[in-house]
Amino acid sequence: MLRIVNEPTAASLAYGLDKQKQGTVAVFDLGGGTFDVSILSIEDGVFRVLSTHGDTHLGGDDFDRLLAQSAMEELARTIPAATLRDKGFQQLLRLSAERCKIELSSAPEAAMLVSLPESSLHWRSRFTREAFEALAEPLIERTLDACRKALADARLEAGSIDEVVMVGGATRMPLLRRRVEEFFGKRPHTELNPDEVVALGAAVQAHVLTGGTRDILLMDVTPLSLGLETMGGAVAKIILRNSTIPCSATEGFTTYVENQTAIDFHVVQGERELAQDCRTLGRFRLRGIPAMPAGMARVAVKFHIDANGLLTVSAKEESTGAAARIEVKPMSGLTDLEVERMLKASYEHAREDFDASRLANLRVEIGTMVRATASGLAQYRAELDKETVRDLEDSMAAARAASEQSDVHALQKTRDAFERATLPLAAVMMDSVAKRALSGKRLDEV
Repeated sequence: MLRIVNEPTAASLAYGLDKQKQGTVAVFDLGGGTFDVSILSIEDGVFRVLSTHGDTHLGGDDFDRLLAQSAMEELARTIPAATLRDKGFQQLLRLSAERCKIELSSAPEAAMLVSLPESSLHWRSRFTREAFEALAEPLIERTLDACRKALADARLEAGSIDEVVMVGGATRMPLLRRRVEEFFGKRPHTELNPDEVVALGAAVQAHVLTGGTRDILLMDVTPLSLGLETMGGAVAKIILRNSTIPCSATEGFTTYVENQTAIDFHVVQGERELAQDCRTLGRFRLRGIPAMPAGMARVAVKFHIDANGLLTVSAKEESTGAAARIEVKPMSGLTDLEVERMLKASYEHAREDFDASRLANLRVEIGTMVRATASGLAQYRAELDKETVRDLEDSMAAARAASEQSDVHALQKTRDAFERATLPLAAVMMDSVAKRALSGKRLDEV
């Protein structure tokens, strides 16, 4: 199976940028319907995507609509409203606007023609490049805003970019090229056909894979974080957004209840703090965990993404070697628009997500503390005075009741008060452990 090469890397390959010893490249890709910018680093032929950002609602079609809308406003004074609303007429207007836009990329002015013989309509108007550029300025500024965000994600300044590559037919607009050059402080690569540059780069990579001599390695990044649902519904993020792939990360987990012999894993993708707000990638179960007290089992969970973007999640219990795993394609069926929506939702709900995650984790923590306290109290009740026992029981009851509420600040106060109430019990338990450890030993053996 041959590798997939992403478009920004392919564009860089087409211009031979992999031959550089090191450098940083910005790939500015404005297609017909979408826009994105990628920041790549090159070190000794190794391509690594540092960040990506874009706008799935911005493309060359939007620039066509600017001319079409201008023409529509002029035509509205001479033709019936029913004709203006006709889908066929609107499509004709868009095609005429596209031809006019293309011509304005190489000429100072261009004509826009609309002909409807059945309606005796033969309309012609001329647009100057200056007039079109005045209309296009807000859209061009949106592309530069995306460049700023991509640079911020990569923790770079515009001046630290060594090469700029422009991809997509819409990048032929002279104003766009000037603004990009001003933004990055260097002339962008536009020598190759912007409609074909990605295909040319893919051909270069295919040559390498079939025995060619160019020594390159392609590395991408994860567009969204990957993690597991934890007890209470929160998400433990294992591989963060914009992590370079291939990559691996391992985190330890344990059991929540007494004598638990299996763990269900829910693999999710997204930037939200609760699993219910993220995208489900898959579920699997680890069986064969020895029956033991809650929190004693040691389970290592490893996330690994290979060079083709295949995610493998594996879980292994350390004492028995019991293992389970699942393989998924994180980006399967996920469009750029859906990725953008997920990122936007994470920004919009950041505060409430933080509080919801904190609330879920506090509930789990209090539940663990209650069970541990009940177990310790059953064993060491005789060594505590009646007042301390009563305080502990009251604190446990208050903690159980409070865990049902949704006020995160009140729950935090309850948790802290409960912890203070358990200190006498903890002291007795530590004293008992120390006595057992020292029993039968001489002073010089301690």
